[in-house]
Amino acid sequence: MYQKQQWQPSTEIATLRKRAELFSQVRHFFYERNVMEVDTQMLSLASISDPHIESLSLQTAIEGKPTTYYLQTSPEFAMKRLLCAGAGSIYQLGKVFRAEDRGRRHALEFTMLEWYRVGFDHWQLMDEIEQLLKRVANNERLVCERMSYKETFETVLGFNPYAVGLKTLQTVSYQHTEYGLAETDRDTLLELLFSHVIEPKIGWQQPCFIHSYPASQAALAKKIQVDGDDIAARFELYWQGMELANGYFELTDADEQAERFAEEMAQRSLLTLAPRQVDERLVSALEEGMPSCAGVALGIDRLLMLLCQIDHINQVIPFADDRA
Repeated sequence: MYQKQQWQPSTEIATLRKRAELFSQVRHFFYERNVMEVDTQMLSLASISDPHIESLSLQTAIEGKPTTYYLQTSPEFAMKRLLCAGAGSIYQLGKVFRAEDRGRRHALEFTMLEWYRVGFDHWQLMDEIEQLLKRVANNERLVCERMSYKETFETVLGFNPYAVGLKTLQTVSYQHTEYGLAETDRDTLLELLFSHVIEPKIGWQQPCFIHSYPASQAALAKKIQVDGDDIAARFELYWQGMELANGYFELTDADEQAERFAEEMAQRSLLTLAPRQVDERLVSALEEGMPSCAGVALGIDRLLMLLCQIDHINQVIPFADDRA
């Protein structure tokens, strides 16, 4: 005899209709701009090396050989290979997976909108994101604020994140989080302060782009110099205290990409995290040449939460409560 199970959706049907409408608005937005929709595989033999993001994997046998597949944490690598193949500006609206604790804003499986604009830099991409938000929020008066990473620290915490001493960073981190006195990595302390102190205070009146991150936090963005500081040409978008999007003026150099993969794998080793198969196909694609472009990943479930004024991500996902 089977055991009776909870079968009803975790969201209201009215919210599902709004979700469907949002998908339609997104697709129409990009259709108008001649940006092609693509649909890449969710499974890959390689995964990201980023030590701050954990992937889900599955084991199977292919022709009798044990094989590990990784579920995509983002379609980024596959989409960049399409860019290198000459696809032009592209977008993807689909499922991604991350092995992180579930919570009010986090789910193991969620929906991401990711797009790449050939010939754009990160400033032009911010302009386009603002236009998309105006469309889906049905608010032509919506204007996104822009602040540099440096400005946010100076405004909220009263110090320059590039010039502040390690001891001060440790002390301030401990004052706000009761952690940090023994931490010697500056980026860890800066991220701790940003997530616990700055993030809850930005983007409440209107969406806010935080841009010009330290070069040490470049991830897959180009590195540039601004006013004597080494800067990552990247941004994050916050709205009502919630991170909504992460974008880059994309790195196109194959050698530098390989070096960053190696650095991240070394970090994973130091943190005793499981090693990963680096995506060598991406490096090979970059060697053939990727056009200058800017790209961004935007959390659709979080956007829907904001548009519907819903407090928990489970309430915008059809069956978020299904679990073992």
